[in-house]
Amino acid sequence: MAGFDKRVASYEEAMEGIEDGMTVLAGGFGLCGIPENLIAEIQRRGVKDLTVASNNCGVDGFGLGLLLEKRQISKIYASYVGENALFEQQMLNDEIEVVLTPQGTLAERMRAGGAGIPAFYTATGYGTPIGDGKEVREFGGRHYILEEALVGDFAIVKGWKADRYGNVMYRHTAQNFNPMAATAGRITVVEVEEIVEPGEMDPSQIHTPGIYVDRIIQGSFEKRIEKRTVRS
Repeated sequence: MAGFDKRVASYEEAMEGIEDGMTVLAGGFGLCGIPENLIAEIQRRGVKDLTVASNNCGVDGFGLGLLLEKRQISKIYASYVGENALFEQQMLNDEIEVVLTPQGTLAERMRAGGAGIPAFYTATGYGTPIGDGKEVREFGGRHYILEEALVGDFAIVKGWKADRYGNVMYRHTAQNFNPMAATAGRITVVEVEEIVEPGEMDPSQIHTPGIYVDRIIQGSFEKRIEKRTVRS
């Protein structure tokens, strides 16, 4: 990787520098738009004691669920436990610290981290266990709790297209948490389906400008369907 060219040739190079104890922000929602190959590289490296922020923790045996198998995650900010039995088991057994966070709050915590905003007030969670121990302020007769921004040592992101300068487009609902995560990583790594030449993408369609991106890699993806319902 040199100058404005953000491309790397291998997943090993893409995740170079990740170490035990780091914080990783991961895009995706369920299995939609997850950086599956970057996650697999983290598992291969065997780094542990990670703090992860993601909407959920994949499913058993795929996505972030791979990191649970080797007990590589010690703490996670997530919106739901979902359908991952191992995630549920580790949470109930106090093997992993789970900070349940409303989806909108989680997205805003990442966005705030990327914007350099250290904290913000939100009404979401006030009067519930989500707000326990957090600072409360009243604005316009309504109570709000203080939520701190999230910043990661690494942000791992799944895009659709990118150019070598790191400008990224996402496809439909696969956008989800990816743009927010991309802005909030000290090192942001994006894997995409296609790398195109600068100028081939309409500037108005670029979701993440290259200034936020440190490394780009083109990969191939399994694109699992999380739930499939068919006629008998």
